[in-house]
Amino acid sequence: MGKLLDWFGPNRTEVWRKLSAELGGSYTPRTWRHRDRVEVAHAHWTITLDTYTVHANNAHVPFTRLRAPFLNTDQFRLKIYRSSVFSALGKWLGMQDIEVGAMEFDSDFIIKSNDERKVRAFCKNIELRRMLMAQKAITLSVEDHEGWFGPKFPADTDELRVVVRGHLRDIERLRALFNLLAVALDQLCDIGAAYEQKPSFAL
Repeated sequence: MGKLLDWFGPNRTEVWRKLSAELGGSYTPRTWRHRDRVEVAHAHWTITLDTYTVHANNAHVPFTRLRAPFLNTDQFRLKIYRSSVFSALGKWLGMQDIEVGAMEFDSDFIIKSNDERKVRAFCKNIELRRMLMAQKAITLSVEDHEGWFGPKFPADTDELRVVVRGHLRDIERLRALFNLLAVALDQLCDIGAAYEQKPSFAL
């Protein structure tokens, strides 16, 4: 059994239960209707960790996500993700990429938003930028819906979301992602894009 654990590592349920206990959260096992999840409170918000799979071209692509609904103030939208070999072509074709004045960060990430002033204020947080740069692949966004098949948000509610590829069971990385989302929620309040109140909507 020890050899198998060395080869494959602990299973995801074991890791998520341990993470939940460390963060003072709750773990909900998977059922035939719902995925397993971890929920952790941070100030006025609840951060939810779960997974999903995208089916495309006969392939199944797994993702891990962390989400936190929050009360919005001005429909601020944001998407930050790692640049790729296609980014230069996209920018040449007119794709939006806001620069925030931090050279290495601007080089490594593509930033889209409906408010350049607010996104620069959001990214002014040095700790937030450091946490993002520590992730090899990540998307951080502020969304007002989860697509056709996701839950519908009230008009006064948006969602802060972090998505990474794969079904993660690396406890250190998962802990870092929870911390990242917590810092990002606080920063949204600091720049006036979120209320420091508990939303009525829950995932």
